[in-house]
Amino acid sequence: MAYTSINPANGKLIQSIPEHTNSEVEAALSRAHEAFLSWRLESFATRAAVVRKAADLMRERLEELSRAITIEMGKLIQESRAETLLSAEILSYYADHAERFLAPVQANSGKKTARVVSQPIGVLLGIEPWNFPYYQLARFVAPNLMAGNTILMKHAPTVPQCAQLFARLFQDAGAKAGVYTDLRLTNEQAARVIADERVRGVAVTGSERAGS
Repeated sequence: MAYTSINPANGKLIQSIPEHTNSEVEAALSRAHEAFLSWRLESFATRAAVVRKAADLMRERLEELSRAITIEMGKLIQESRAETLLSAEILSYYADHAERFLAPVQANSGKKTARVVSQPIGVLLGIEPWNFPYYQLARFVAPNLMAGNTILMKHAPTVPQCAQLFARLFQDAGAKAGVYTDLRLTNEQAARVIADERVRGVAVTGSERAGS
């Protein structure tokens, strides 16, 4: 089944986009893993420059991004603008503060000492719902990109334009191929991606069916 934009005001089809093929999914997995090997070594300043630029682009493209929310899932345009601006703030927040949040912590207990270190773990898959098409992405993507992980995103099949616009933000912000990837997956493909050893974590927000 293709990913489809349907105007909720009149039920008319706006756009239909085919799912990615198995070979395209494999290529995306390989790119995300290869990108992780270098992205994890980048400085916080380098990662922050990309994430902060994506936030700036969200503000610059406010009307385009907001209109996509409204015509795909039906929010009033003022609500769509508010979500877009909130999502930009989330990206900016982690760009500004992630280095401090992830700094090593010294833990002392009596005569013993320990040092807690935060490190990236690899490629992460996000499976996100239709109702907050940028906010749900931003709150998962921003901290994990700043931590040095790379992202594969399966967005809801009803908001493909929002998914593509969000992915383009990182492309235009200078992220190398594989750092952030929008994937149009079937449920069966998603299960195979989850099982792939290159994928080190999954975030799911959605129905019981999505979780299962």
